[in-house]
Amino acid sequence: MNIAVYGREVDNAVPCFQTLISHARESGMGLYLFDSCYTMLKQLMELPPEVKVFGSADELKGNVDYFISIGGDGTMLDTVTMVRKSGIPVLGINTGRLGYLTSTSSDKTESALNELLRNNFSVDERVLLRLETNKSVFGKTNFALNELTIHKKDSSSMIKIHAFLNGEYLTTYWADGLIVSTPTGSTGYSLSCGGPIVAPRSGNFVITPIAPHNLNVRPVVVSDKNVISLEVEGRSQYFLASLDSRSVTIDSSIQFAVRKEEFTFNIIRLHEGNFLKTLRNKLNWGLDSRN
Repeated sequence: MNIAVYGREVDNAVPCFQTLISHARESGMGLYLFDSCYTMLKQLMELPPEVKVFGSADELKGNVDYFISIGGDGTMLDTVTMVRKSGIPVLGINTGRLGYLTSTSSDKTESALNELLRNNFSVDERVLLRLETNKSVFGKTNFALNELTIHKKDSSSMIKIHAFLNGEYLTTYWADGLIVSTPTGSTGYSLSCGGPIVAPRSGNFVITPIAPHNLNVRPVVVSDKNVISLEVEGRSQYFLASLDSRSVTIDSSIQFAVRKEEFTFNIIRLHEGNFLKTLRNKLNWGLDSRN
């Protein structure tokens, strides 16, 4: 069995990496480290000579059985662009704060590897959204696990975003920006802007305005079979477009079309966790101090 490992901030997670590398070696697992991660770790600890290095998604397909993300939710989102459409299941080990997507705590690293060896886990398939534009904006990584966000950039003035469903006019949002989220992203930025929580595999997108000027404009849930088209304009020449944690500057000539991606992102769930437990434990869902 071969595993690939990625971490964004290595300094705070050295004990976790040490445990993982040591146990993987004792268990006879093949180990691949992301190139920048390998460089940082080599300065902090001694790495076994058999550790291999990878730098792109093309080097993983056919060589790696599982992908392990060490860090927080931002690190987990990075792995989406690494595994891409390979279908490699990803286990998130949390060394950050909330760890909504990274459900396994760092002190359970060794037991998590044992569960992988025993094939004692389930795979949670998560829908991605795909962004198509009339000019290349995000290149080959034009997909997201959480959301697409369009936001004002250089001015305090609100922007106008014209939205269409399958070519039919929906409305014009006068707001600071707009979020189109997947069910996974519904518990992130969209939720903080007043959007609803949508369960995984519900087959929906959520369209959530950011600080809308019109108080009667509320988040709307639509089927992910729809194509959501967006056009943006405003007093400023430039705007900000983000896919998960990746952001670029755009202008009003960019036209957006959002649809469901053809492939999914596969999250490894060890048997102590599921979506409903995560809602209660991570977001304190339904917590009432009176009870």
